[in-house]
Amino acid sequence: MIHDAELDYYGLHLATCSSDHSVKIYDIKNGTQTLISDLRGHYGPVWQIGWAHPKFGNLLASCSYDRKVIIWKETAGWNKLYEYSGHDSSVNSVAWAPHDFGLMLACGSSDGAISILSASADGSAWDPKKIPNAHTIGCNAVSWCPATSFNPAFDANARPGPPVKRIVSGGCDNLVKIWKEDGDRWVEESKLEVHSDWVRDVAWVPSIGLPRSLIASCSQDRRVIIWSSEDNLTWTPTVLNTFDDVVWNVSWSLTGNILSVSGGDNKVSLWRENNEGQWMCISEVNKGQGTMAGSEQRAL
Repeated sequence: MIHDAELDYYGLHLATCSSDHSVKIYDIKNGTQTLISDLRGHYGPVWQIGWAHPKFGNLLASCSYDRKVIIWKETAGWNKLYEYSGHDSSVNSVAWAPHDFGLMLACGSSDGAISILSASADGSAWDPKKIPNAHTIGCNAVSWCPATSFNPAFDANARPGPPVKRIVSGGCDNLVKIWKEDGDRWVEESKLEVHSDWVRDVAWVPSIGLPRSLIASCSQDRRVIIWSSEDNLTWTPTVLNTFDDVVWNVSWSLTGNILSVSGGDNKVSLWRENNEGQWMCISEVNKGQGTMAGSEQRAL
């Protein structure tokens, strides 16, 4: 079973990971898929993968039930660059930081902890920091806040300080939590309580210059919630929809205006906020059959 599939920055390579302990990389140029590498290093199902920004070269992170995080690098072929084994249980999620912050990776584990791995300038050494007991029972997902500092008042004379490093996490305690870097440690900044079952995925919207932040979260309670904030401190929840089954994944478009949702009902749906602030389903795909309102096709 394939658990995750991710395109690289340029959309030229596809990485997949699966229950057979493998990470595979395909060349998808010219409309064809060619397997170019089969990476073996994990000893359990591989749950998630993530491409780093190309300014750091061709780097791919993977995490597994075997409690390990592996960072792979393409030089003359794909090889293991770094292996992190600081967790005591399955590592369920990996997410690269915005490239503005340097080469940093967040990892969420079933041991309840979150690790932040920071690379040296040449990528040869990695410094791990851990947030212990981030989520009771376990952490299922992590996502980074964009590096952009927005000015709520659009004041041209304002001088914003350097952006604060923040991540959002979701866990088996039904909570969504926001963490920020404070000196040499990470501290809990906000605890968002609305979900009534395990939170399966979280996604911080990419920055498009608007004076607000959005976070999407999904849960085994069958709901997707959009969290909105103008200062990254006070968050207002909006239930996007209650679905027919558990919701596994949420993902934003690069422009941040469309959210994709997938779950146990075997459907992938796309959602967009209208001018009245309501979230509308503009597309739904079920077993390969897509439907979309004609007036909404241009939105994609």
